[in-house]
Amino acid sequence: MNTSVFENYESEVRSYCRHFPTVFTKAKGASFYDEDGNRYIDFFCGAGAVNYGHNNPEIKQKLIDYLMSDGITHALDMYTVPKREFIETFEEKILKPRGLNYKIQFPGPTGTNANEAALKLARKVKGRRNVFALMGAFHGMTLGSLALTTDKSSRRGAGVDLNNVTFIPAPYMFPELDTVKYMEQLIKDDHSGVEKPAALFIETVQAEGGVRVFDVEWLRAVRKFCDDYDILLVVDDVQIGCCRSGSFFSFERAGIVPDIVTMSKSIGGYGLPLAITLFKPELDVWAPGEHNGTFRGNQLAFVAAKAGLEFMLENDVPSMTKRKGEIVEKFIESEILPIDSRLKHRGIGLIQGIEFGAISPDKAEEVIEKCFEKGLVIEGAGRKNSVVKIMPPLVISDEELRKGLEIIRESVKEVLG
Repeated sequence: MNTSVFENYESEVRSYCRHFPTVFTKAKGASFYDEDGNRYIDFFCGAGAVNYGHNNPEIKQKLIDYLMSDGITHALDMYTVPKREFIETFEEKILKPRGLNYKIQFPGPTGTNANEAALKLARKVKGRRNVFALMGAFHGMTLGSLALTTDKSSRRGAGVDLNNVTFIPAPYMFPELDTVKYMEQLIKDDHSGVEKPAALFIETVQAEGGVRVFDVEWLRAVRKFCDDYDILLVVDDVQIGCCRSGSFFSFERAGIVPDIVTMSKSIGGYGLPLAITLFKPELDVWAPGEHNGTFRGNQLAFVAAKAGLEFMLENDVPSMTKRKGEIVEKFIESEILPIDSRLKHRGIGLIQGIEFGAISPDKAEEVIEKCFEKGLVIEGAGRKNSVVKIMPPLVISDEELRKGLEIIRESVKEVLG
């Protein structure tokens, strides 16, 4: 295994390779393969970017056909057939059946850029600079999105002040605190020292925050709060969207309609870069070119995204996700939690977390390393990275899923003695 070229010439900013010290060559479905021929089960899923599996054959064939036809690959925001077909599919197959009426913006093809667009648009619409966000949030690494993000290590990299955001305790932090009433008090009290926000940014499941699932009552109360005080509700579905929670949009379980929704990662269908910012039509106050980017017209991603939506619908991936999520939950509850009474479990659909905080965050790191030694790629999340985060491709077979869970169980046993 030759890694010297990376170690000699690639920046020290690299991170995932430090947890997975091998050179990968190919991937298929829910498996990775390295230069030495070793196979690894994927419980990482490209941080949520390949929900439909690595090299999904149905999506791949659509890409090959398009490439062989000499279809346009770069077009900025010009009109193209792939973009038209994606928009038509998204409107007719995703939005309209759910009763959603959103305009679609294509920002730069990353989750953070989708959130930057949402942030700029909210401030432009409401004419206010301040926004509310939750402690434990992760919204991206560019300066606007980073201002909404709370972990110290990410914020430290900015090198400048990150302003115009008021952080609200997430509802799980202080169960005795009514966080909605707290936000109301900040707005109504002329001595709160807090400016009324243009928007409230939330994830319905804080993934990087430690797999924290917000209950439907809180989500509904937040929707009413935003309506009552003329505040835009923005849902960041970059990682939890595209069926990860068991429905295409993560907010569907609460029966709410956000004003703005951001998506990326698996919206690209094949792991290709794509991002969308959805918003109610009356919010479309952009001037032409006011938020743009050279690669917002990623034509291959439009082809893959359309194919991904078709695959999702034809194979009923939401139901698949719910069923497999139940397998994971039952295994964790019956096979892993009994190993140590201090272990905790949280999750929904096919994003599940095992919390080691009451033992030691270092133990979560040791489990992740041990899993890799045994042939499982898995990552951590949460405060001090104390949560082992289970997030396989949604198409993983039951056999592979159980094998990966067994590796976690054996790793936890070895680490905790």
